[in-house]
Amino acid sequence: MEEEPFEAKITKVIISEASKELSSASHSDVIIVGAGPSGLTAAKYLAENGLKVYVLERRLSFGGGIGGGGMLFPKIVASREAEDIVKDFNMHYRIVEDLIVVDPAEFMAKLATGAIDAGAKIINGIHVEDVIFRDNPLRICGVAAIWSAIELSGLHVDPLFFYSRAVVDATGHDAYVLRVVEKKLPESRIKVPGDKPVYSEVGDKIVVEKTGRVLPGLYATGMAVAALYGLPRMGPTFTGMLLSGRKVAEVIVNDLKGR
Repeated sequence: MEEEPFEAKITKVIISEASKELSSASHSDVIIVGAGPSGLTAAKYLAENGLKVYVLERRLSFGGGIGGGGMLFPKIVASREAEDIVKDFNMHYRIVEDLIVVDPAEFMAKLATGAIDAGAKIINGIHVEDVIFRDNPLRICGVAAIWSAIELSGLHVDPLFFYSRAVVDATGHDAYVLRVVEKKLPESRIKVPGDKPVYSEVGDKIVVEKTGRVLPGLYATGMAVAALYGLPRMGPTFTGMLLSGRKVAEVIVNDLKGR
């Protein structure tokens, strides 16, 4: 019998193993939409608590707005309040004028590595276009998603479904998941006015305060929280993003493990 061609083996293994991963993702504890700073932070702490976590990212890379630093200057900052989280992710950093200073490339890489090492899975290039819901009582219990390339092509292709006990909107300023719910489930009474102009110190604090459950099964973290409540943006300081990611994980763990 002819030996299997190497090229055939490559395709077979990729499709077989990817299909297993997607099949596993079809029913999880937590789906996080967006692999930015708050989403990746949440993923680590959720996975460390034994939850099955998938992060769905529409781009082919993770990190959200981290990579651009401050106007393409290759540094970002956070306040000392987030220092324990930076240490949890084993980042190298300096303290300058009482601010934590980190290279954006390391910040992105360590956040992703921390989430992955904790057991979370990140799937890139997947676009969440809808949510799964149940009524009586109203709750969100998953998402509908297609490959980002399909969405960009403008083709109409039905999505696949990813059922979960909790969905986290970590899509940043877009607050995409929240806007889907606002538009398609008016009974949710969700309104997403968008974030306000810059007030960094206040924005960091209030984002963390407002982080948490929006509806049963639906949570918001990071700049999605600012968009939901009309809070000030904060620019290239990531204190609120890290603290918000950790807080939403704590809320979800309490909700899911308290049931």
